Amino acid sequence: MPLRRSPAFRVGLSIAVATGLYGVSFGALGVAAGLSVLQTVALSLLMFTGGSQFAFIGVIAGGGSGAAAAAAATLLGVRNAVYGMQLNALLGPRGWRRFAAAQVTIDESTATASGQSERLEQRRGFWSAGVGVFVLWNIFTAVGALAGDALGDPKQWGLDGAAVAAFLGLLWPRLKGREPAAIAVVCALATVLAVPFLPPGVPILVAAIVAAVLGWISHSRSASGRAVDMEGLEPDLDPYRHREEGQ
Repeated sequence: MPLRRSPAFRVGLSIAVATGLYGVSFGALGVAAGLSVLQTVALSLLMFTGGSQFAFIGVIAGGGSGAAAAAAATLLGVRNAVYGMQLNALLGPRGWRRFAAAQVTIDESTATASGQSERLEQRRGFWSAGVGVFVLWNIFTAVGALAGDALGDPKQWGLDGAAVAAFLGLLWPRLKGREPAAIAVVCALATVLAVPFLPPGVPILVAAIVAAVLGWISHSRSASGRAVDMEGLEPDLDPYRHREEGQ
């Protein structure tokens, strides 16, 4: 199938446009948090994982230390490492493509690739979404950073709330079973209780520890043979499926 008629390519481009435009909010919020235009643009270019970027500037804007901001960003970036292991087995990039694929392994590129059944379409979806988001996200980050003063207070435009809404949009489809929903509620409660007593950026670390403990308990119960509702905790795609089908 020609590239211009590829469903994965079209989906990837549409996702790239929608996500890339959202980069203007990060640019504006980065400058409002106290970063320079150059620092904001560099953060998008080098870190390039929206959730971690918003976590970083959120902690900085709240008066948190650089260490707390880096820790919060790192925790949210762990998911990209998991994506990378899955996609490395699924797509098998070689040479310089491995480095390029690592940079553009994000929620959108992973979701677009996993939504395809054919390997060629998986590759097309991954690269079109990943590269497309990378290019547009960085362009609009620069636009938002340069127009930060003209936009005024980002809160008046709801850009701070947009980041929270984006996180909820990513999380909501995963809450299909009782187990992940319960973990999400407990982590949210732990965060709310920790906020008045801990420095900015630390409550999210508390929530991550609580989630890790609860996940370990759930895994132990499952391994022991007890019935556990794991719906919503299963991986998005099986990276070794094509190998099994070829046998």
